[in-house]
Amino acid sequence: MKKLTSVLTDDMDNCYFTQSNVVERHHIFGGSNRDRSEKYGFVVPLRPDLHPNGAHAQWDAKMLAIDLCLKQLAQFYYEQHFGDRKDFIRNFGKSYLLK
Repeated sequence: MKKLTSVLTDDMDNCYFTQSNVVERHHIFGGSNRDRSEKYGFVVPLRPDLHPNGAHAQWDAKMLAIDLCLKQLAQFYYEQHFGDRKDFIRNFGKSYLLK
């Protein structure tokens, strides 16, 4: 199994939000950006019912808020450590932060 690391947490064995030890690894930017999520460390452990791409996920207001929160945290980190907003948009398709 591939060793995934995160720039948002050192603890990949407990849920980022609840500290549950039953987790799935979530690529904050999935699909065609999955490899970029791994490259930049935009991966977090989430309890299965909080994992937006997980089999147990229910897309509701809470899930949308979790998804947006993680994307915003990742973008903020990117802009502090890797490049500016234009670079982020070039890599991930759009901005998730307010102006």
